[in-house]
Amino acid sequence: MIRQAPVMRLCISCRKTYDRKNLIKITKDHTQGIMFQRGMGRSAYICKSKKCCSDSKIKKKLQKALKTSLEPEFIDIFEKEISSYNNYSNQGI
Repeated sequence: MIRQAPVMRLCISCRKTYDRKNLIKITKDHTQGIMFQRGMGRSAYICKSKKCCSDSKIKKKLQKALKTSLEPEFIDIFEKEISSYNNYSNQGI
C-alpha cells in the first residue's frame, strides 16, 4: 500500500512548515465569508503555539494573507477561537 506524505503548510506568523493537522486554518470563502478550520478559498494557517497566536502583528499578517480587511467583530471572534485552541492544547499535555 502506498503511504501518502503529510500535507505541509506554512505558518504565517513564524514562517515554519508544519503538518496541516497541527495548524489552525482560516479561510476566506467568497460566498460565506471568513471561517475557521473549514471551507474552500484563500486560506491562511497559524500554528498552535502561544507565541504565534499572541503575535502583535498577526491581524496585519492575516489581512495580507487573505487579501481582505478584517472587521473588528472578526478580531473578537478570532481571539476567542485562538484562546479555545490554546486551552484545548494545554489540557491534552
